[in-house]
Amino acid sequence: MQWVNNTFGIKKTADAIWDQKNNKFEFQIVNSPHELYKKIKARNNEEPNSARLVAGFCWPWSKPKDDGTLVKDVVIGDFAMTWEGKEGGRKLAAGVPPASLWPYDPRAVNQIGSIYTIQGFEFDYVGVIIGKDLMYNFETNQWEGHPEFSADSIVKRSREKFLDLIKNTYRVLLSRSLKGCYVYFVDKETEKFVRSRIEI
Repeated sequence: MQWVNNTFGIKKTADAIWDQKNNKFEFQIVNSPHELYKKIKARNNEEPNSARLVAGFCWPWSKPKDDGTLVKDVVIGDFAMTWEGKEGGRKLAAGVPPASLWPYDPRAVNQIGSIYTIQGFEFDYVGVIIGKDLMYNFETNQWEGHPEFSADSIVKRSREKFLDLIKNTYRVLLSRSLKGCYVYFVDKETEKFVRSRIEI
């Protein structure tokens, strides 16, 4: 967490570089959301409810369809996946766990969680999709918040506090795992910066 705080400009710490060789915690940046999902699903198959996939709130969260199935809201290229099952409206289809059971139901490995469902829970492994609501600018050497890429209406209204809130969102998402964290960056320049802070 000291490295996350330093890398994302939340708080300056002595841990500027992540030393992968001398750390038992597994941290890995992957090349595609497909690879991220594959890793998390494999971990969850090893031990049910040991792994989950989460993302920044950069995509809308739709109500279930008329038949109770979920809309694949999170779309990245040819990758498409649903958020957790939205409750309070249409009845969810059989086999679709609701958001309230997302941390407990092994089938929820096939859904993407958000800051609102994972906060307060921990898993052995977590896969994190970092969207374009937080990007690193190499020209200014600064982190930038981009509310135009956010689907979180509450955070978008925060205006000058947006950047701090988004940083904290990803800080939480990146800190929910006990044994390992896999990350996919939608923005490749941001990925490039974070990779520069890792010693392989």
